[in-house]
Amino acid sequence: MDHFNRTVRGIHIQSRSLNTSSWTTLMSLINIHYLTKRKYSKMSKLKGADRLKGTEKNVWVEFGKLAVDYKALNLGQGFPDFKPPQHVIDKMVHAVDGSENALLSQYTRSYGHPRLVNVLAKLYSPLIGRTLDPMNNVTVSVGAYGVLFCAVQGLVNPGDEVVIVEPYFDCYEPMVKVAGATPKYVPLRPIKKEGVLSSDDWKLDPVELESKFSAKTKAIMINNPNNPVGKVFKKEELEMIAGLCKKYDCICISDEVYEWMIYDENKHIKIASLPGMWERTVTLGSAGKTFSATGWKLGWGVGPDHLIKPMQILHQNCIYTCPTPIQEAVAEGLEYELSVQDNKEECYLTSLALELKPKRDALAKSLVEIGMIPTIPEGGYFMMADISKLNVDIPDDGTKDPYDFKFVRWLCKEKRLSVIPPSAFYNQEHKNLGEKFVRFCFIKKDETLAKADEIFKKWKVEQGK
Repeated sequence: MDHFNRTVRGIHIQSRSLNTSSWTTLMSLINIHYLTKRKYSKMSKLKGADRLKGTEKNVWVEFGKLAVDYKALNLGQGFPDFKPPQHVIDKMVHAVDGSENALLSQYTRSYGHPRLVNVLAKLYSPLIGRTLDPMNNVTVSVGAYGVLFCAVQGLVNPGDEVVIVEPYFDCYEPMVKVAGATPKYVPLRPIKKEGVLSSDDWKLDPVELESKFSAKTKAIMINNPNNPVGKVFKKEELEMIAGLCKKYDCICISDEVYEWMIYDENKHIKIASLPGMWERTVTLGSAGKTFSATGWKLGWGVGPDHLIKPMQILHQNCIYTCPTPIQEAVAEGLEYELSVQDNKEECYLTSLALELKPKRDALAKSLVEIGMIPTIPEGGYFMMADISKLNVDIPDDGTKDPYDFKFVRWLCKEKRLSVIPPSAFYNQEHKNLGEKFVRFCFIKKDETLAKADEIFKKWKVEQGK
């Protein structure tokens, strides 16, 4: 178009010498130019919002499809391959078809079914150390994912900055960017260089962490226990984060969906329970993670009313309410868990970790035997494994993706084993910190993990070990 404009201006300068035919041609060209410009100007509005640019790629779409295409054993995506506890299933069936209460099939309260928010207030009050108001300190949305969206969109302004601890669940970054804010990243780094690691060996550098805070900082986002590392933050680490939140007067969005899956003698501490942190913290929980029912898509946020209210406003204007039968079933399930919480083997909130620990240890043993170096998680149901010492010739797949992406594609296609590349949980500048690892999910049946072990044993034979 610029070239056309220059051409027209040149012709216009010489316009006095043009005959009638030339004038007609010139005016036709000008009309075509402006009609075309108007046409494309109108067409340019028929597209998505600019704020979505750069958020298109999704690791779950690619590797979920790859696992299906190659019929691979899926130790990638974080979902169990076994049913939720039977008492919760029974409650769901009763809510849908066994209750005389017709309202259980109708809309319920937008911000959370009354029975559910009441039991959540009872569950979290002793953990946070204060009596929660179920109607004002708890909000419910479609999964912790939905609660997180409500928190970021409801609390963060364009121009704000949000500190994100890496590795992070991959939706943190696009959510912050879509809100018009600028993410500032600080990674956990392994301080141990040799041998099998513990997730406690992954640390935040206090100086580096504070360097990401400024007068523009609106919030920090943490995941405790961390996905994918499995780190359970110690009290002194949480106190360091809390001190910065108070110093820079910012919010802490604490994603604690794996809160019940804690191993060995580790203890999960809610950052909201620390002095001065209740009034500035939103704590996220998940029914899907708590009851091994990720497809139920129900999550909650707990916090002070001045933070919860904006989230509720956001929720009412996009989701409005969540399925009533699911909320009723989860509420009854949690009521039962509270009634048996002193029995660690009967209470699912504690028995799940007891069930998962041997699965964790079996997977770690398999990984060591094939030549990977696992990070033993203190919490959650994921395990990072260092693949840098494997002698594998990965063919060029024609992409500029980090090494772990290429390795995972090769592993799925050649070994029929699907895992996740952890560099997806780092920003562009720090992807090198994740590309020598892969992430495994071990919340699977024992026979599923045994099949993975067989794949590793066969691979080991092929290597001549």
